[in-house]
Amino acid sequence: MADVYKKYEDFISPKLLEEIKTKVEVEKLSSAEITKVLDRVAEEFENSLVEPGESVGLVTAESIGESGTQMTLDVFHFAGVAELQVTMGLPRLIEIFDARLNPKTPEMEVRLKSKYTKDEKTIRRVASYLKEITLEDISSEFSLNLVKGSIEVVLDLEKIKAFGFEIKDIVSKLIEELKDVNVKESKGILMLESISGDLELSQLYKLKEKVREVVLRGIPGITQVMPVKRNNKFVVSCGGSNVSKVLEMEEVDAKYVTSNNLFEIASSLGIEAARQTIINEALAVIENQGLDVDVRHILLLAELMTTTGKIKGITRGGIAGEKESVLARASFEMPMKHLVDASVRGESDELRSVIENVIVNQPVPNGTGLPVLVSKEHKKVKKENKK
Repeated sequence: MADVYKKYEDFISPKLLEEIKTKVEVEKLSSAEITKVLDRVAEEFENSLVEPGESVGLVTAESIGESGTQMTLDVFHFAGVAELQVTMGLPRLIEIFDARLNPKTPEMEVRLKSKYTKDEKTIRRVASYLKEITLEDISSEFSLNLVKGSIEVVLDLEKIKAFGFEIKDIVSKLIEELKDVNVKESKGILMLESISGDLELSQLYKLKEKVREVVLRGIPGITQVMPVKRNNKFVVSCGGSNVSKVLEMEEVDAKYVTSNNLFEIASSLGIEAARQTIINEALAVIENQGLDVDVRHILLLAELMTTTGKIKGITRGGIAGEKESVLARASFEMPMKHLVDASVRGESDELRSVIENVIVNQPVPNGTGLPVLVSKEHKKVKKENKK
């Protein structure tokens, strides 16, 4: 059986061959049927290859741009649905390809280790450790005592019990986080005073806001958690993202942590993981809208955005503004600035790409304009007349 596949190794990619082998085992095909399938796959694979000189970048721009036009209409259809708490459609696609530092609605998906998914109670307990709980979440009132120069916090005892806190633990956490503050508790009311002395009113207001935001438990940035079952595996869907802190948790299976924040993925898991996230996120948006874009266009764009080892958006401050060609940079945005800067630096343009050749009205180095014809010049030999 192995001989049947061997002669196709030069025509079909290894990944495709593995997929065919898996399907063949399920369907229990004969050698003749396998050969027929392989012939058809080899033919389709060869027909799908890009022709030399094809403007793949232009085709990618057209394919994604056309889908983006369709998405614009679909987004408005979803606008009135309150249950959708994540950015969808064209706005999300723009976030991805512009490489926005912070997505509008960050989210994570976290899978727990098997020993923490044996029962629903354990799953919910671990999920609650992920959620960020601040002092504001378990308090009913914050007030300033201007006479004493202190902050008074009225704790919500029911919420404290529901979250499983002890008041002494809350006091200890506040002392740990607020180094220069003295914390006292009496009958469910916290009194916070500066150790260094009286504070000005503006400083007191700033301290009050800082006290509100003290994280008592959980991962900073994760505001919602929801345990769900996907593909027979329990995962925790999180509103908010903090990859580096989540990976530090012993209960989390680090191999199955995903986030829609590209830069967090890049800093915690590397540029290849960020590249794959760009692909996954873009495809998810496109498929969610019921559109069809060849994955190779997304692959090309993701490769372009991460090829330097850093994530760069398709913006004038990213890829478009860093092109080697002066004319290509000028054609995107702010032409006078680019032309003046290039003149000052004494840059030259080799006219190697499409747009700069279009600007100077000469054939572009694509398609039939790619090959260069070289001919040998024959010198005329003068024959001397024989006398």
